[in-house]
Amino acid sequence: MAVELVERPLPRPSDAAYVEARLLEALGEARLALEYLERGLTRNAACKAFQAWRALMAALLRLELDRLKALAKTEEERRWLEAKAVPRVPTTKMKELSRLLRDAGHEAFTAWTDKALDLHDYQYHGPDPDMALSKYTTRQSAAADVVELIQELTKRIETLKGRIKWGEELEKALEEVRRALAR
Repeated sequence: MAVELVERPLPRPSDAAYVEARLLEALGEARLALEYLERGLTRNAACKAFQAWRALMAALLRLELDRLKALAKTEEERRWLEAKAVPRVPTTKMKELSRLLRDAGHEAFTAWTDKALDLHDYQYHGPDPDMALSKYTTRQSAAADVVELIQELTKRIETLKGRIKWGEELEKALEEVRRALAR
């Protein structure tokens, strides 16, 4: 995957191209996660898998923004969704945001976000036999979750084909991740 896909400046969240850019970012990070796994760099792979999921969340938050704002209870929450949640996807709010996405129709999103957050912890703490700082006792267990999360991310992105502008870049990036998963 070309480095420039991940390094491009993001369009503004109000721009229609924002969702496509975030999906490209998600696929780019997913591909890097799989490459790191191939090299035996499990903690780096966990980091990239988490970043891929977070980029997917940003795309979905933007795509579902009107529905999410309708679910919000206050005007302050609606403003926060638009001004902070979509452009930043704060790690500390990912559980709550995943519940909103679940309520907007993205089934099982909370469980997958929990897996992404577990990988985020693993990134910092590595394997932890006591499970005090990380949910993973071995590198192999974390690596298996990286692959599962990337597989789920790929499925979710594929379902968006009919909802967004789907260009050649997205198709190529998706195909690269599929090929890497098949190895």
